[in-house]
Amino acid sequence: MLTVLNPFDRNQPFPDVEKALREPNGLLAVGGCLSPRRLQNAYRNGIFPWFGDNEPILWWSPDPRLVLWPDRIKISRSLGKRLKRGEFQFSFDAAFETVLNACAEPRPGSAGTWITPEMKRAYMALYGQGLAHSFEAWQDGDLVGGLYGVALGRVFFGESMFHRVTDASKAALAYGCACFSRWNYGLIDCQVYTEHLASLGAEEIPRKAFIELLKTYCGQAASERAWKISDFPR
Repeated sequence: MLTVLNPFDRNQPFPDVEKALREPNGLLAVGGCLSPRRLQNAYRNGIFPWFGDNEPILWWSPDPRLVLWPDRIKISRSLGKRLKRGEFQFSFDAAFETVLNACAEPRPGSAGTWITPEMKRAYMALYGQGLAHSFEAWQDGDLVGGLYGVALGRVFFGESMFHRVTDASKAALAYGCACFSRWNYGLIDCQVYTEHLASLGAEEIPRKAFIELLKTYCGQAASERAWKISDFPR
C-alpha cells in the first residue's frame, strides 16, 4: 500500500525505499509537496518526483538505478570530432530557466510533459537556493542544448535534457562530466534506463548499492571551485 504524504508537513520522512512497488517499478509514495526541504530529503534518500498534468505528486525509487560516473562517459567518434572542431560553446547556470522551459516542451509524438508548472516553480526555488543547476550548449549565440538537475554534496541528480541541434545535449553532458571530474563529483544519477543514456556510458546498479553511495557522497563536499569557475573553454 502506498504511503500518502501530508502536504503541510515538509519534514515528514519518506518510507523506506525497499517498500517501493515492483510494478510500476519504484513507485513509493503519493502526495505531499514540492518544497525545497522535501525535495532535498527525497534526493538524499534516492527518491524523485515524477507525475503528469492532473495527477497527484508521485514519488519514485526504482530498482535498479541508472547512474553515470563522470570519468566513464562515452564520447562517440562523431561527437568527439564535433567537440574538437569547437562547434559548441558551453556554460553552466547561464540560462537555467530557459533550459528548464526547453526541457518542459512536449517531445515529438507526445502532447504533454511531466515538467508541469508546479515542477518548474519547485526547481526555480531550488535554483534560487543554489541547489539546482544547468549546463548549456551554444552555437552562434543561440542556446541549442542543455540539461538541468540538483547537486547535493558530490552527487548530481540529473533531471532532463534537450537539444535543438544534433548532439547538442550530448555535448552539454560531456562538458558537465568534464567539470564534475575537476570538481571532485563522484556520481551522476540518471534515474531510469534509456538506450540514449546507456549509449553515453550510464550503467544500472542495484538500488541498495545506489543508496549506500548516496550516504557516502551526499555527505561529502565537492571542490570549492564547483559552480564558480570552469577549467574548460566555454
